[in-house]
Amino acid sequence: MATQSTIKAPHLVSRDQWMTERRALLTREKELTHLIDDISRQRRALPWVRLEKAYTFHGAEGELSLADLFQGRSQLIVYHFMYGPDMKEACSSCSFVADHFDATLPHLGARDVALAAVSRAPYPKLEAFKRRMGWRFNWVSSSDSDFNFAFGVSSTEQQREPGVQLYNFGTSEFLMPEREGASVFSKHEGELFHTYSTYGRGVEALMGTYSYLDLVPKGRDEDSLDFTMQWVRYHDRYEG
Repeated sequence: MATQSTIKAPHLVSRDQWMTERRALLTREKELTHLIDDISRQRRALPWVRLEKAYTFHGAEGELSLADLFQGRSQLIVYHFMYGPDMKEACSSCSFVADHFDATLPHLGARDVALAAVSRAPYPKLEAFKRRMGWRFNWVSSSDSDFNFAFGVSSTEQQREPGVQLYNFGTSEFLMPEREGASVFSKHEGELFHTYSTYGRGVEALMGTYSYLDLVPKGRDEDSLDFTMQWVRYHDRYEG
């Protein structure tokens, strides 16, 4: 378990002074809310790319197409889950993200959205790990497909050579064979389209626990760690 920091000595003020500073912060919070709304509008306004290639996956029902992952809906969110063919366990950070999925499923379904996770590990490994974690969301294998490579979350040895920047739209290097991300697809008049992808810290939008931690005095408590999320464990491995 990563060492946790202690809460620093509080800065004490009167209730009136607290209200003054809280109102000032509220102004900034409203600015951020409006900026997020604006970015969300820009995200929805991005042009679409028609998918010309068929991708196949393996799940509980056998071989599946990308269209099957929509489960009768017109919008699909795919979480690119870091679990490569040679990994003994799924990524603990991606598991932290995935812990948030199940509660969203009925609400997403009510808004015409399906959610699926995709990994390159063979399906039996996914199913076993899913059973251990107690998850219910749809998790399929792309072991016989180049889906992960096509959407920028898996890499070859050559692509991981120093100085080669391919991850996150070419803004950072691929340091591992598998990386995290999320992609959005739409079905329209029988055709499939890619509408959006995000990587790195972009997937924090799927991690509600961080929103809670951002409210408390110690925050995420990651400043003293060698890398962010170092403290994260599989939810069945936390002490106590």
